[in-house]
Amino acid sequence: MKLINKFFLLLMLAGIALSCEREGIDPISQVDPGPDQSSPEVKITFPLEGSVIKVLEAVTSVNIKFEAADDIELAEVSVSFDGSQIASFQDFIDYRRYVGEFLYEQVTDGMHTITITATDTNGKTNSATVNFTKEPAYTPLYAGEVLYMPFDGDFIDLVNIKQPAVVGSPGFAGESVVGLDAYKGAAESYLTYPTEGLLGNEFSAVFWMKVNATPNRAGILVIGPPDEANPTAPNNRTSGFRFFRENAGGEQRFKLNVGRGDGDSWFDGGDAADVVPDTDDWHHFAFTISSTDAAVYIDGEIVKEDVLDGGVDWTGCDILSIMSGAPRFTGWDHFSDQSFMDELRIFNRKLSQSEIRAIIATEGGGGSYTPKYDGETFYLGFNDGIFRELVSGQMVTVVGTPGFAGEGKVGADAYAGAADSYLTFSTEGLLGDEFSAAFWMKINPDPNRAGILVIGPPDPDNPGAENKRTSGFRFFREDAGGEQRFKLNAGNGTGDNWFDGGDAADVVPDDEWHHFAFSISGSKCAVYIDGEVAAEGDFGGIDWTDCSSISIMSGAPHFTGWDHWSDLSYMDELRLFNKALTQEEIGQIIADEN
Repeated sequence: MKLINKFFLLLMLAGIALSCEREGIDPISQVDPGPDQSSPEVKITFPLEGSVIKVLEAVTSVNIKFEAADDIELAEVSVSFDGSQIASFQDFIDYRRYVGEFLYEQVTDGMHTITITATDTNGKTNSATVNFTKEPAYTPLYAGEVLYMPFDGDFIDLVNIKQPAVVGSPGFAGESVVGLDAYKGAAESYLTYPTEGLLGNEFSAVFWMKVNATPNRAGILVIGPPDEANPTAPNNRTSGFRFFRENAGGEQRFKLNVGRGDGDSWFDGGDAADVVPDTDDWHHFAFTISSTDAAVYIDGEIVKEDVLDGGVDWTGCDILSIMSGAPRFTGWDHFSDQSFMDELRIFNRKLSQSEIRAIIATEGGGGSYTPKYDGETFYLGFNDGIFRELVSGQMVTVVGTPGFAGEGKVGADAYAGAADSYLTFSTEGLLGDEFSAAFWMKINPDPNRAGILVIGPPDPDNPGAENKRTSGFRFFREDAGGEQRFKLNAGNGTGDNWFDGGDAADVVPDDEWHHFAFSISGSKCAVYIDGEVAAEGDFGGIDWTDCSSISIMSGAPHFTGWDHWSDLSYMDELRLFNKALTQEEIGQIIADEN
């Protein structure tokens, strides 16, 4: 009987194989994977290069997400954070591909490096590295500032680290007044935010707009009560406020309405409050409400000011609507605004006109600075109390706690270095066949070596001690018998070249301001100190491979292998150029700034 069963089993298996062939399905067979020819492939999907984490906590977590694949078989995938291994994985359901994640809960302020390394069964390895930053909690720049939305790719309020509710599909403009981006309105789209902690006897709001005439009327900022009598077209104006715009003969007129509790008051400046829409211009808007008056400002000028008996009433005002009258003020069709908005700040006090103008001057209108010199692409003057690059109008990324010196070579202030602190900025638009930098320093010899300006590539093979010098440049200082020697290293694509002037590049670290500059062309590099050539040599041209950011006043994160960390000196008047400056041009800058 057992023999019969085995016979029928064999017949069944043969029938299945024959059926597969008749149906066009290949019969099951072993496949030779072939020789192991390639190293594993590794990709980090979060965080991305240059990501910024903004939270209130001093220590937070990051959920690291990654993928690894091999042509034959993975043996191990490891995760390193700032050079130390924090996780390792060896068990893979799919032995050729692994999609993993790891929650790391000890992320402190500053820039960090994550490296994922994959190893196959033949010992071949490959790595991927990303650098990201955890910013310190935002500190309000102005007294009474209770909400700040910079719209730099996110809708977050940085004062409270809170996200608004998003209605519809608002987006980002791809341009800005300050920072990386701005709010972009869309039909039936807006933000709402709870008013808890925002309301008091006084109230102010400031922001920038690039005005879109479509639709021809819209709500911009509204804090108002429900309207139970008109639920589909609410227009209860007895409390809160409504700031909005309407067509005025082809221009857009901006108006403020404030509820007093027993009625409402209008602040309509007529022609003075009109703005031409659909231009390429950003305009600054502000309004203030106190217990006695209210005012509307456009580009720092008062367009309407009047008394407000009894001040504002906040009954039923539990939400702020941003870039729409919805849901509380649509009875006159003030729906979503499709304009751009940037740098929204709300205050629990009345701002003066001088304060509003100071905010406008600080935020600068989006790169309103006109370069003073031919080829100038970047300028940090350090005079406005914030780290803002003036050619683009964008804020630089701050790592650690750098400060201000309380003095400057030019103007009222300068950068003051601090331990584990520096600035970074994207190199987009800064790099070319030629490059120069010029700046002033008052040198602090402690520490006795430091990075000053670095544009370099990541070094995934040496996380935490990076020193890859085949591209970009490194300008730094080192102790030389009690003096400080300044050196330039530049990568040519296959190697690096040194420009070290020896004694000629030494500076006594006294209490004096000294001027430094260096230039890079397709044929030579030169270093200048106080206008004199300190080092010069032939150079075959710079390579910018993987050079995505510039570090200012530190070698970190890409040039720390020889301990060139943060510089505690003062720096002033940093300018970058897309040309090789001549000695005469450097001398002219020194003369202008002296």
